[in-house]
Amino acid sequence: MKITNVEAVSLVVPMEKAIKAPISLPYADDLAKVVFSEYRTTLVKVYTDEGITGVGECMVRLAPVATKKIVEYVKPILIGADPFDIELIWDKLYGAMMNRGHYKGFYIEAISGIDVALWDIMGKALNMPVYKLFGGHTNKKMWSYASSLRFRDMETILADAQRFIDMGFNAMKIKIGQDPRNYKKDIEVVREVRRAVGDKITLMVDANCAYDVKTAIQVGRALEELDIFWFEEPISPDNIEGYEQICKALDMRIALGEADFTRFGYRQFFTRQAIDIIQPNVCRTGGFTECRKIAALSSTFHIPYAPHTGSSSAVCMAATLHLAAALPNFLIYEYMQSDWNKDQKNPLRWDLVQLPIKSFKDGYIEIDDKPGLGIEINEDVVKRYAVE
Repeated sequence: MKITNVEAVSLVVPMEKAIKAPISLPYADDLAKVVFSEYRTTLVKVYTDEGITGVGECMVRLAPVATKKIVEYVKPILIGADPFDIELIWDKLYGAMMNRGHYKGFYIEAISGIDVALWDIMGKALNMPVYKLFGGHTNKKMWSYASSLRFRDMETILADAQRFIDMGFNAMKIKIGQDPRNYKKDIEVVREVRRAVGDKITLMVDANCAYDVKTAIQVGRALEELDIFWFEEPISPDNIEGYEQICKALDMRIALGEADFTRFGYRQFFTRQAIDIIQPNVCRTGGFTECRKIAALSSTFHIPYAPHTGSSSAVCMAATLHLAAALPNFLIYEYMQSDWNKDQKNPLRWDLVQLPIKSFKDGYIEIDDKPGLGIEINEDVVKRYAVE
C-alpha cells in the first residue's frame, strides 16, 4: 500500500453574534473578537492506492488555513510512502523543521492531523479499531466528565450542572478565573455548584492560566475545602517554577498539558514534580504516535493521563476515545457538552461525525469496535464550512 495524496480542509463557522471570552484570557475584551470569533478546525485526509482513506484533525486556535498550508507543503514527504511506516513518517516530518525551532505550535499541530489519519488507515486496512492497534481494550468502560460549566449567570450554571447530572454524568468541570482580581467570586461560584450537586459528584476547576502563583495558592486552599478533584492550569504554562511552588503548597491535584507539545515539553514538568495529572490533546501534540510516548513517559512518574479535547471537533474527540480505551494510565475522558456560544451550537462538534460510542451510562463510556477511528465524515458539513 502506498500514499497517493494528502488533502487538508479548513473549516470555519463564524459566530452569528459576538461573544465575550468564554474562558480566562488576558485582555479578554480585545482578544475575544479574534480568538473566539468562530468555531474552527483543519481536517486531514490521506489517500492510498488501495482505496483506503484515513482521516485526522489538526487542532487550531487561530488561522486554520495556515495549518492547511503546512500540511499541503509537506505532502511530498508522504507521497509514495507506506502508510504503515508511521514512526518513520513522523520522524521525517518532525526532523524537517525541528532544528529550525518548530517543535511547538502550528507545525506540530499539522503533524498531528497527518499522524491520526495514518493510524485510521492502518485500522481500516486491518479491519480493527485503532485502540486494538495500541495494545487492546485496556479500559472497557471509560470514566468521563462533562466539560464545562462556563462563565454565565449563576442560574444558568446551576441549571447546566443539573442537566449534566440528568444526562448521567457523575463528574463535571467548572471554569473559573474570568477576573483574577475578583478571585473570591470564583470560590463562591464553586461553593454554590458544590452545594447544588452534593458530595457524590466529582468536581474539577479550570482557570485557563488566569492567576499568579500567590493567588493560585489562595484559591487552591479554598477549593481544597470544597473537595475539588483537580485544579487545572492555575497559572501560565511557561511558569514551571510556579507550578513547582503550587504543587508543594497544595494537597489538591494540579492538572495541565493542553498548551504543550511533544514528550520533550512535558518532561520538564515530570522531572521537576510540577504536575499531578497530564492533559495532552492528541490533535495538537503530535498525534497518536507522540501521545502514546507522552503517556508512557508520564507512567514512569506515576502520573495519570486525562486527555484534553476542548476547542476541537468531534474527529479529535473520537481519536481521543481510542487512546483512552487503550492506555493503562488513563484517568478520565473530557466529554465536551458545552459550546463557547450558548446561543449557537458548534456543528463541528455535533454534526461533523458521530462519535464511536456504544453506550454511555452512569458516567462511563463504552467505545464502539468499528475499524479505524470508527467515524464517517459528514461531507455536507465540510462543504458548508470549508474555507480557502
